[in-house]
Amino acid sequence: MTTFLTNEALHQKSSQELTALLYEACLMNLEDALGLIDQKEYVEANAKLQKASDIIHRLGAGINYEAGIIADQLEQVYNYTADKIVEANIKKDKAMIEEVIQIIESIMSSWNEAMKSKKDIQPKMMKQKANAYESTAIYQD
Repeated sequence: MTTFLTNEALHQKSSQELTALLYEACLMNLEDALGLIDQKEYVEANAKLQKASDIIHRLGAGINYEAGIIADQLEQVYNYTADKIVEANIKKDKAMIEEVIQIIESIMSSWNEAMKSKKDIQPKMMKQKANAYESTAIYQD
């Protein structure tokens, strides 16, 4: 996520691609927090950890519970990582942050692999409806 994404570029991403970007942003904030804790920049580290926590909550809000038991398990993992981030933030505990990084990296890797194997799962009719909406929608800044 080293490049800046415009609103237009974000609107062109699929929900799966947006989820991948959220994982990446979460990892970046967690890794930045580690460096800031090393530098004893606790206010900035706090901000990064809060951003990572916010991303985890957004990911949790986007879970599709129709997916079955995997959705419930993913919710538990998100809750665990969110709790760990809060605890790590209070204690400025790098080991806890590193644990969350490992978990998120594992989920992100699996997510990206699933995206590769299921390139286009959206039915053609849904795509046509989405394209029709997007071509007539007015985006305001």
